[in-house]
Amino acid sequence: MVAELAFSTGDLAQVRFSVSPMWQVVTSFRLLSQHACASPVHRPWIEQVRPRLAAAGLDRGWLADLIPPTGFFPHFLNPAPAGAAPGLVTELAAMQDTPADRIRRDLDHLHYHQGPLGPRLRSLHHDPGTRLPRLAQEIHTYWELAIAPYWARVRAVLDTDVFHRARQIAEHGAGHVLNDLHTAVTWDGNALHLTRRSRPLSRSAAGPGLLLIPSAFAGQRLPTRVSPPEPPQLAYPARGTGTLWAPGPTTDTDTDALAGVLGRSRTRLLTELDTPASTTQLAHRTGLSPAGVSQNLSALRNAGLVSAHRAGRSVLYARTAAADTLLEATSTTR
Repeated sequence: MVAELAFSTGDLAQVRFSVSPMWQVVTSFRLLSQHACASPVHRPWIEQVRPRLAAAGLDRGWLADLIPPTGFFPHFLNPAPAGAAPGLVTELAAMQDTPADRIRRDLDHLHYHQGPLGPRLRSLHHDPGTRLPRLAQEIHTYWELAIAPYWARVRAVLDTDVFHRARQIAEHGAGHVLNDLHTAVTWDGNALHLTRRSRPLSRSAAGPGLLLIPSAFAGQRLPTRVSPPEPPQLAYPARGTGTLWAPGPTTDTDTDALAGVLGRSRTRLLTELDTPASTTQLAHRTGLSPAGVSQNLSALRNAGLVSAHRAGRSVLYARTAAADTLLEATSTTR
């Protein structure tokens, strides 16, 4: 089926981009629920995150009930982002403000497509006001386990994609960018055509404009959300996702210059944090004592080069975007 979304001049003027944490939550959780081979690009991330989710019980919680591996998932999970880059807290608050009748309508639709609702979703259907805060808390936990330790590199990919497309709009116009989003999307000057969409898409059944949401986890899929009076949303795969998990510089030669400033122990810890790790894991990898690792991580965190994220009883440390920039700069200047 080919869905066609017509555009007036006013609609075209209201096309905008937004980096949405909740869209990363939904698309990444769906990715984790699929077979690992379905996305070899993300295999390093999947292999790290799945055990954490299982240990926390999130592989059988609210999100597992709401986001099936394929097909429909509830629209209330992705309210229209407020601004170009809202924070997760802002989006969770907007989700919890969803009217009860819209939540029930989404759950009825989920029932229609996926089968009978389980006890959790039946309770959400019965009393959204009481259950939504529990869902929001689980989403926050999921974020801390699966997204936050990697957010610096994910956000860099998303921001770079938006910057590139904004420049393309300035140089070639919005039509050029709409034609370049995905192989399933074409623009004919008056309407956007989406192939492989199971349901029709008309402007009369959608709000004005269009929200374009880059996703690091969408893969070859093209999730959409149409829930008037909000503008329709289209989550497309961000450019550069294929290099998202590529390792950074790890050799002593690459990092000699930085070691002269930070010291070899702290520089070694930064290179080891190409993937998030706990103090115990870092001590094992580097041969440093746990106390030494903890002291150096505190210094790096105070300098804005490392972030900390609780994962159950342990804490995962991750490089920030500033640290990635330092490592890349010292590597490319040699």
